[in-house]
Amino acid sequence: MSGSPYEVFDESFRKLINHTAHVQKLHTGCRWTEGPAYFPAGRYLIWSDIPNNRMLRYDECNDAVSIFRNPSYYSNGNTIDRQGRLVTCEHGSRRVTRTEINGKITVIADHYDGRRLNSPNDVVVKSDGSIWFTDPTYGIDSDYEGGRSESEIGACHVYRVNPANGQISVVADDFIQPNGLAFSPDETKLYISDTGRTHSNSNPAHIRVFNVTDDNKLSGGEVFSECSSGLFDGFRLDEAGRLWSSAYDGVHCINSDGRLIGKILIPEIVANLCFGGLHRNRLYICGTTSIYGVYLFDNGTPTF
Repeated sequence: MSGSPYEVFDESFRKLINHTAHVQKLHTGCRWTEGPAYFPAGRYLIWSDIPNNRMLRYDECNDAVSIFRNPSYYSNGNTIDRQGRLVTCEHGSRRVTRTEINGKITVIADHYDGRRLNSPNDVVVKSDGSIWFTDPTYGIDSDYEGGRSESEIGACHVYRVNPANGQISVVADDFIQPNGLAFSPDETKLYISDTGRTHSNSNPAHIRVFNVTDDNKLSGGEVFSECSSGLFDGFRLDEAGRLWSSAYDGVHCINSDGRLIGKILIPEIVANLCFGGLHRNRLYICGTTSIYGVYLFDNGTPTF
């Protein structure tokens, strides 16, 4: 890529970017990178390479990349909980799992109302320990990112897992293909993308915002931002409540009022991202075949 990787649409974006900190390609050779999760205790990044049915690990201290899990059951979204454990969405097994400290795999969710989930896609953990995840059909649409199958549920929902009893409940049922999701820093809002445009040009390509009540119910759900380049897939928020989202041309930075204030251009379609580094000021970006990193004058919220 020649020239600056930054596009500025609002002067506030200039304060967030460091023009001397270039976008670095940290690793390549994947087929479709997704689900980055940063582990501060070990200073490493985990991400999914969905079609290759594996997860990889990037060591921030020496730039080494290794296989973390193979096979990965076509894992997609990943995050960490407050105990530092990996939480993973698996297309192939159609479940959400947690990797315990001793390496044991615990199944968090694989059925709802007696029927198998579609293919859990992205996941976040709220401060109360509840696990929230989206369940579109991408993992059962073909054999490329999972296994072709009919939906047993017949719809694509957003779910919450109660940390006290493991009960799974639907928190949003009016999405075409719910995808990325993230809480605001104070957890009073939940942002969820709908990538239904992949199945029809008349379907959504936007992010919606919901109010979160004290008893974990959602209200509102108005459109927060429409994507101007392809689709919003995965995204994260910074400490000020700005949203940093994947898009076809790179990363879009969206102010808390829904305005696009700037872009980081990436020469591949971006599927997801997360903040990492000792101060959460390094943005890790999943760009189709590659992982990129860039330091910002900005700090992300923890991924849980």
